Amino acid sequence: MKYRGLALVLLLCIAAAMAAGCTGLSQSSHGNLATDTAPMPAVAVKSGGSYSEESRSGSAVSAVPTMSGTGSTQAGQKIIQTASVSIEVTDVTAAADALKGLAAGKGGYLTSSSIQKTGSNRLYGTVVLRVPAATFDDTLAGIKGIGTVKSISTQSSDVTEEYTDLVAQKTSYQNQLAQYNAIMKKADKVEDVITVQQQIDRVQTELDRLEGRLKYLNNRVDLSTITVNLQEPEPVGGETGHSFVAAINEGIAGFLGMIDALIVLFFTILPLLAIGGAAYGIYRWRKGKKPASPVPPEPK
Repeated sequence: MKYRGLALVLLLCIAAAMAAGCTGLSQSSHGNLATDTAPMPAVAVKSGGSYSEESRSGSAVSAVPTMSGTGSTQAGQKIIQTASVSIEVTDVTAAADALKGLAAGKGGYLTSSSIQKTGSNRLYGTVVLRVPAATFDDTLAGIKGIGTVKSISTQSSDVTEEYTDLVAQKTSYQNQLAQYNAIMKKADKVEDVITVQQQIDRVQTELDRLEGRLKYLNNRVDLSTITVNLQEPEPVGGETGHSFVAAINEGIAGFLGMIDALIVLFFTILPLLAIGGAAYGIYRWRKGKKPASPVPPEPK
């Protein structure tokens, strides 16, 4: 009997030790998970006549739909590629149409096109293309074949760190939102509902902001931007040749410029002319008031 009691005590000690070990492991696991989410202040909610405190530091599955990744870039680097190309072509309009077709053939599209004319009737323009990142190099090669390349520059911006940080923030806010929704279900006082709803609105606003930024980055990563500047070659002999019409226009412009200069000169010296005229009038007036000197008689 004595030995049976000792055995029972020993078995209870072993069971207690095993339970303590499992509990410590579970707490450690939950503790590590909690460190991955942003801390959430506790909110007291009255339920069933007594207040209970809900912590928001745990991990919960959010009811908010998450934004899916974009193919293989979800697990890899996030690189934004852009390029700027200046090419000389014989026909700017035809080149712009060719660029539009090139982008469409690569699975992209033309975002903007602008064509203008210089004073010498030469056309120049700018075309902006968006093409899938996988076809970036092939599209550049196709652009080079349209005309004579004058300059080309490419840029690659790594936004992996920013993207990863945004995803982590998004997950944290989703967990917070799930906790707030759970707290809202237990709230039965108006002031509790208002307080929790304010926190839900704040978290939802941050989630919307993060979603917008993530969508922008995904769009820039998935579709590269290429800006193409088109220009026609200068005419042989210089930008402009001799033109009688241009000479006549320059002569008329010179004549009108001379008239403008004379008008400016006249109004500039007009005060001096007025002062001189007044002085001369006074002089003539005073001279007329002097008595005439007697004329000596002629000798007989």
